[in-house]
Amino acid sequence: MGIETTWGDRKCNKESRELPKATDTNSRSKPRKSRRRKKRMSPVQKLIATCKQVFANGEAGIVPSAEDIERLRAVLDEMKQEDVGLNPEMPYFQTQVAQGTPPITYLHLYMSEKFSMGIFCLPPSGVIPLHNHPGMTVFSKLLFGTMHIKSYDWVVDDPINTSADVNPSHITAPAARLAKVKVDSNFTAPCNTSILYPADGGNMHCFTAVTPCAVLDVLGPPYSDPDGRHCTYYLELPFTSLSVDGVSVPEEEKEDYAWLQEREIKPEDLAVVGPEYGDPKIVQK
Repeated sequence: MGIETTWGDRKCNKESRELPKATDTNSRSKPRKSRRRKKRMSPVQKLIATCKQVFANGEAGIVPSAEDIERLRAVLDEMKQEDVGLNPEMPYFQTQVAQGTPPITYLHLYMSEKFSMGIFCLPPSGVIPLHNHPGMTVFSKLLFGTMHIKSYDWVVDDPINTSADVNPSHITAPAARLAKVKVDSNFTAPCNTSILYPADGGNMHCFTAVTPCAVLDVLGPPYSDPDGRHCTYYLELPFTSLSVDGVSVPEEEKEDYAWLQEREIKPEDLAVVGPEYGDPKIVQK
């Protein structure tokens, strides 16, 4: 999601002073101090430190090494709702009566030029519409709840339907491009971290909350309009709704394909609110 909030300009001297201080001043005090700080590092702080290493040399379209991916995945796999101070009874996850499409809460954790991190809080029936992650490697950890995930990857080298006439009035709409379903399933926490890549793994996905859900997202690099990494939303059109010369799939596989058409504006029913994340505290370094 294209939610941009920065913590980089915030002063954190007070939080830094709250770190434990070693009292031993002899020659062995530094290793002991280092060990103590490492032991007291919170799970969120450990995650941020790992991301800084994994994405240190990252840029759009560059996927971290397999070793770094597994290292970050291992840290995320251990994350629990208690580590970020969330539970399903909090107001973020409640649905108001007769409210229509419920709003989604985004808790921003960290932002730099290399990566961003935050938590999406979805009440039941909350939806994050189908959208892309241009040039990004994205890690998503479901902290609690059951969520339906549907994702797509572009079909390489297949033609684009440039007219995309999809209604009886034959009004020309934005171009539609052929994509193949990567995932279309329910996921229930605890489950492994999912990873998508710039050209694989389901780079375009949609989240629908079956129950109250919290999803911890790490994006490397983050969305950036100045750098051309825009968040684009899509409409899904059945494969059979369009006909393009030279494009065909077996009858039994047609449900595995769809035409994705860019939305010219953000979905009107998407409401995202972003209160400041406050607990556990994050120490900036």
